Amino acid sequence: MAKFKLIISNPKTGKSKTFEVEGAQAVPLLGRRIGEIVDGSTMGLGKVKLLVTGGSDKDGIPMRPEVRGAVKKYVLISNGPGFKPKREGIRIRKLVRGNTITEDTLQVNLKVVEGDPGF
Repeated sequence: MAKFKLIISNPKTGKSKTFEVEGAQAVPLLGRRIGEIVDGSTMGLGKVKLLVTGGSDKDGIPMRPEVRGAVKKYVLISNGPGFKPKREGIRIRKLVRGNTITEDTLQVNLKVVEGDPGF
């Protein structure tokens, strides 16, 4: 069964909170992509709309929005999640995960879009 660690950030207060969901509460996240909006009430978080902003898998490999599907792939990147350049203009081929949440995903990053989560 799927088990996720949810990191929910509230841009209004600048705070974030960590939750763990598994079983029936985690099912609504399966198959969702980065950029989609999820209803928080299905996961027991109240009447909140959440935007999926990223995540990582069980090995710590980050999700990238431009890689389609749930695959692991070596991609030539120059900025963004999974790469911190030492100097400007550097590009490197890195292993990243696709933009779809699967059972291999361990951490899901979410941002509050609508409603008040209470933190």
